[in-house]
Amino acid sequence: MDTIYIMGHRNPDTDSIVSAMAYAALRNALGDRQYQAARLGQISDETQIVLDRFGFQPPRLIENVRTQVRDLDYDTPPTLSPAATISRGWQAMQGGNISILPVANEDGTLHGTLSAGDVANYDMTSVRDPRVDGIPVYNLISVLEGKLLNEGAEARDEICGEVTIALPASRENLLFSSPDSVVICGDQPDMVRRALDLQVNCVIICQGEVSPELLERAGDTCVISTPIDAYQALRLIFHALPISRICKRSGLVCFHLDDYIDDVQDAVLESRFRAYPILDEEEKVVGMLSRFHLLRPRHKRVVLVDHNEKSQSVVGLDQAEILEIIDHHRLADIETKNPIHVRNEAVGSTNTIIAEMYQEKGLMPTAKMAGLMAAAIVSDTVMFKSPTCTQRDVDIANRLARIASVCLEDLGQAIFSASCGDDKTAEAMLMTDYKEFHIAGHDLAVSQITTVDSARLLDRKGEFIEIMTAAQESQGLDTVVLMITDVLLEGTQLLFVGDEDTIRQAFSIRGGENCAFLPKIMSRKKQVIPMLSALWG
Repeated sequence: MDTIYIMGHRNPDTDSIVSAMAYAALRNALGDRQYQAARLGQISDETQIVLDRFGFQPPRLIENVRTQVRDLDYDTPPTLSPAATISRGWQAMQGGNISILPVANEDGTLHGTLSAGDVANYDMTSVRDPRVDGIPVYNLISVLEGKLLNEGAEARDEICGEVTIALPASRENLLFSSPDSVVICGDQPDMVRRALDLQVNCVIICQGEVSPELLERAGDTCVISTPIDAYQALRLIFHALPISRICKRSGLVCFHLDDYIDDVQDAVLESRFRAYPILDEEEKVVGMLSRFHLLRPRHKRVVLVDHNEKSQSVVGLDQAEILEIIDHHRLADIETKNPIHVRNEAVGSTNTIIAEMYQEKGLMPTAKMAGLMAAAIVSDTVMFKSPTCTQRDVDIANRLARIASVCLEDLGQAIFSASCGDDKTAEAMLMTDYKEFHIAGHDLAVSQITTVDSARLLDRKGEFIEIMTAAQESQGLDTVVLMITDVLLEGTQLLFVGDEDTIRQAFSIRGGENCAFLPKIMSRKKQVIPMLSALWG
């Protein structure tokens, strides 16, 4: 069953991480076991405190959802040993209607590939030069469905020599005159006697018997009886050779499960093979990839929570299949190929929406999950002081707190004390909740740090301005804004670089400083972005 990844935005905040975890838990509780929470960035100190408090591990980190080889319906044909016979390889190809088989070493690593063309080329060569070299005796017995008649030949490990059919019609012709021969005959005692007297390497008796008196002449000659006819035996002798002797080993093109389809397609266009071995992380063979597998690849399936903007989402989203979006932000620029379920509501936290989905399904989250969701709502609504906060957020948070037996005020103090530790670099704090926006041809980034002590952070204003300027230049942005939102002061210290005139005009900031306190400004989503959009729109 293919995994469906539930993921929030890049540089995830607590609401983004918890909403992915909570929705995955809901879907799994309903029996949809393929849902898995994921994250697109590092866990912030605030989020880690919340996870630790309620005993959760961070979701799996995913860097992109580009289509990979592992997402394809590639073939999984039998993987043969280099010691297997050509006959066994040919039977496997015919039985599975497969043109190329992987050949693997004992540890599973790639040895080579065997194709129908390799077998055909070998067959044509054997017609022109009917000689075998180094065929294991037991390979020969196996393909001929025969048995070894003389004990004296058991010390012989391999058979070699020129292959000759000695039939009655050719008795006058000296078809074999050297001990370096493999003689095929029928129920012909005279011919068998002549071959044994010459001490040829091997005598194969087809559909006949040998008297004990003749076998006493065998010496080191390998005598094999088979129920098949002479002409069939002639072909099968050559197919007793180990496939390691004819399989392709040099110049192979192979791919790994984690290779991206874009790169695979380029490599396939530059080569002329019909199929390519697929290897896992340990270089072991897991399958074969053909060109037609690339025509209709299976895409990764995702559910987006707490965002619906491409610049904030996972890399490679255009190659994924979006199944759902659950969000509380403005509608942005994500497009889908098919109709999907979208739930976008004007509340302060995505977890408020997901908690209501629990109620609609008649499920109650566990006490630990309820505490986690309550903490996420407190975080995203800034202790219910954000203008995005609604009465629904307050009611849902209180209900979850009762289930978890926690105090929302205590949660808030723990959460907002974690964001401005002295041990953190200015860059780390800036990038913790950093989002990029593209509005009417303008590119900007807005970061937000929520704290209960903004004065401590303002002491490091110079560090923040330096990092913001570097980010603006390296990322080609018009403006970079930092909101230092103080829960106790119920306002935001705004730092900005780039298009400073627009920022001053949007928020009526006087003077030449690129820092100002904005009372009652608590929300990036509802108070900062809309003001800039109004000016640029």
